[in-house]
Amino acid sequence: MNHWVELDKRYFMDTGHRRLEVTLVRGEGARVWDDAGREYLDFIAGWAACSLGHCHPVIQEVIREQASRLILASLDVYTTPQIELAELLLSTSGLAKIFICNSGAEANEGAVKLARKYGKLHLSGAYEVISALKSFHGRTLAMVAATGKPEYQAPFTPLPEGFTNVPYNDIAALRAAVRERTCAILLEPIQGEGGVRIPSEHYLQEVRALCDERGILLILDEVQTGCGRTGTLWAHEYSGIRPDIMTVGKGLGGGVPIAAFLANERAACFGPGDHGSTYGGNPLCSAVAAAVLRFILKEDLVGHAARVGGDFRERLLALRGKWDIVKEVRGRGLLLAVEFTRPVALAMAQACCERGLLVNPIPPQTIRFMPPLIIGRSEVDQAMVILEGAINQMAQVAASSEGAR
Repeated sequence: MNHWVELDKRYFMDTGHRRLEVTLVRGEGARVWDDAGREYLDFIAGWAACSLGHCHPVIQEVIREQASRLILASLDVYTTPQIELAELLLSTSGLAKIFICNSGAEANEGAVKLARKYGKLHLSGAYEVISALKSFHGRTLAMVAATGKPEYQAPFTPLPEGFTNVPYNDIAALRAAVRERTCAILLEPIQGEGGVRIPSEHYLQEVRALCDERGILLILDEVQTGCGRTGTLWAHEYSGIRPDIMTVGKGLGGGVPIAAFLANERAACFGPGDHGSTYGGNPLCSAVAAAVLRFILKEDLVGHAARVGGDFRERLLALRGKWDIVKEVRGRGLLLAVEFTRPVALAMAQACCERGLLVNPIPPQTIRFMPPLIIGRSEVDQAMVILEGAINQMAQVAASSEGAR
């Protein structure tokens, strides 16, 4: 066993298996290197957080500059990087007010908290939030209740009350679940951890109409899908709607921990003392996030994600004609997934890793691709060669297993 792996297993709580036994020590662009000097293409990118790849010069420079000025200050005072980031996010989202925090889970907690305050003020004390099965909104206790995965919820019951989970992409189920105590609906525009599930064309429009009809808030979790990941700056743009509250994170920081929730004027009902965060909006991370978002916009990485991601998706779709083991390809931009006919996700990810490509397994049958937004076509070419080799290996194993029967 690798020395670092041994120490990790000794020191850390067993909250989840590191499914790829690789110890990374360096990264540059879309590539990383392990402690033995082996190179990998990184198509996980910190679960879509490393939007500009690893150690991008823009991020290095702003960290050096801001760290020499001011790293942290309390929210009792004003800091310019926080205000600059707020202006940039609000101007690109069309929303009115913002709170900057540290992680997607915190952003979703804050969004739910804001919706409950709205329900108390405007909906006769309504407090319940409806979310979707197979969703993912974070690991805090409340967000486990919001996340529609019974296997995540069972070890921690009783969960905080006020959350109802219904099937995704089912407007009838949503409509039936709305009650007098409902204050909001919380959805991902595309379910990421749920397997990169894209809703039907008019689903989000119907949800928006339902919220307007019942006077409740629509919260969209863009923590994974935002900041250009899907080929538009915000994934909900595909539906032509706007949420009342939106959460962002991951790719916003390009690798540093930062997130936010944004709201329109109607929903932005927090008052003094209602919310806070020691590190939220700190000058260092705010400066990095502002630089990352400006770079994404200036270099049209949104369009790049649409173009390169579209080509990547077409090449993945072609795999279905080569191997029966490939069941379905889903995704938009640079958030893509391949589902297999057999429970081979983990074995497929390990086979790719052995060949020099890091992909994210979503057991039992799906692997997910979230490369940096700066990914080049030649790197996609290399990834496809590795992926096809891994699929061919899995297909041969499957054929041998069938033959043995």
